[in-house]
Amino acid sequence: MKIRLTKEFRFEMSHALDQYQGLCRNLHGHSYKLFVTVIGEYVKNPQSNSSGMVLDFKRVKELVENSVINDFDHSVVLYKNSKFANVIKETDTKMIMFDCQPTCENLIMEFHDRITKVLPEGIKLAKIKLYETETSFAEWLMEDNE
Repeated sequence: MKIRLTKEFRFEMSHALDQYQGLCRNLHGHSYKLFVTVIGEYVKNPQSNSSGMVLDFKRVKELVENSVINDFDHSVVLYKNSKFANVIKETDTKMIMFDCQPTCENLIMEFHDRITKVLPEGIKLAKIKLYETETSFAEWLMEDNE
């Protein structure tokens, strides 16, 4: 029997959408909420220390924090050709350069790739939901991509 587990994460990050025509072309920040859902087989073996679990929530937390949150929290994320890149490089600022615009959708794809690489055997990424604001989010679902 398969069961899905979801863990919520919160982090602060700034970005700018280079050459965008709206206000997001300016350097600005968000308080992000990330929901990561994994799916796996429910362990029924009473002799196992994992009995009654798909994956320990503590392990989900460690995997996502080590692959995503620790890098992106309190960072500036920019397109590699951004007009802000050289200015920020001259400071002691935590910066991540993207080969594309750091939109919510592109962030989700980056997070997908990072999380997928570190999941234990038998556990799959089922869903990622990233809130950029309280009312706006992007979502990736496994079943949409099979």
